[in-house]
Amino acid sequence: MPFPPSPWHLTGDMVVSLWRVPADGLPPWPLPGGVRPWVVRRRATLLTFWVDYRPGGVLAYREFLIALAVRHGRGLAGSTVAAWVDDERSKAGGRALWGIPKELGAIMLSTDGRGGRGELTADGIPPVRVTYRDMLRLPFRLPVRAHLVQRLPDGTECRVPMRISGRPALGRSRVTTGAGAPLSVLARHRPLLSVALRDFHGVVGN
Repeated sequence: MPFPPSPWHLTGDMVVSLWRVPADGLPPWPLPGGVRPWVVRRRATLLTFWVDYRPGGVLAYREFLIALAVRHGRGLAGSTVAAWVDDERSKAGGRALWGIPKELGAIMLSTDGRGGRGELTADGIPPVRVTYRDMLRLPFRLPVRAHLVQRLPDGTECRVPMRISGRPALGRSRVTTGAGAPLSVLARHRPLLSVALRDFHGVVGN
């Protein structure tokens, strides 16, 4: 399946939620060699992303992604441990270019001006649903830089830089799903913080 070369320039809207969950309750997600979960007081940190990538970037598709905060050398990074998209090119490119374990799924996202909802259905997992509502919109664009550490199909480590800027809003979200792995960790907890980033422009890769 043809896909754009790295880097990918993307635009759209997203909702990011931060979770603190017991480290001993994490699924056995594979991580690159030398990378370990970032654990504080026996709790690990997860980030979930509901993203509507819109026309104007190299691809337009929808995505639900779970990243685990990890120790990488002397610093912190993220590692994508699960992801679903509704576009074959995104799946193929994410896997081949950066080792992001994307799977195909049906993703519904809708907004009403100050919030929205989403749903993921995919083979092998119970449906995942999210609702989100703005609480405080901030009057500036927020720039963010981060990187992922992934394992490529040949087993080598891949560092994936990301840059993004968008209009932020603090909010509340709730995710519901069944008890089936690998998402049962979300079914048992609630996010500590959720942020919408609207009209974002981002670059993935280098």
